[in-house]
Amino acid sequence: MNKYIKNILRFCIIVLLQVLILNKITLRWWNEPSGFPVFIPYVYPLFILLLPFETPVWALLILGFGLGITVDSFMNTAGMHACATIFIAYLRTNVLSALLPRNLSEYAGQQPTIKSMGWMPFLVYSAFLILIHHFVFFTIELWNFTNIGFLLLKVVASAVTSMLFIVVYLLLFTRQSTSRI
Repeated sequence: MNKYIKNILRFCIIVLLQVLILNKITLRWWNEPSGFPVFIPYVYPLFILLLPFETPVWALLILGFGLGITVDSFMNTAGMHACATIFIAYLRTNVLSALLPRNLSEYAGQQPTIKSMGWMPFLVYSAFLILIHHFVFFTIELWNFTNIGFLLLKVVASAVTSMLFIVVYLLLFTRQSTSRI
């Protein structure tokens, strides 16, 4: 399948999954009303994370803005998702360069996936950028640092839940390679 059609389909699937299913799920980690804050798992940044290695930064920024503004339009959040998504799109290339043993140009035609990177590097890469995304988003949403504990709790709880959903997405929608011994 053409890589452009594949990424357009991925964009549509991830946005629909986020908007139609995950935005309707409100989670609490405790049953008490005064327990954890209500939060929604955000998996839509996965689209930016799974773009091919050779995607230039300017294209990542444009796609990040398009993705973020699309989610903003459905969630009525006035650019908060766009800001957080543009920020991780900007950092993506540097994070990949730091994590991978070879230069990014040597991964031509590949995408950052579990198959191309391995489980641990991919999970570190995605968890780091998801944490950054959530920190930027929730900082803009709460707009103050007076209750830094609440902010950090919300960021960590949302990031952990988002990573669980991302792993499930990857297990469902990526082909697993069979290794020969």
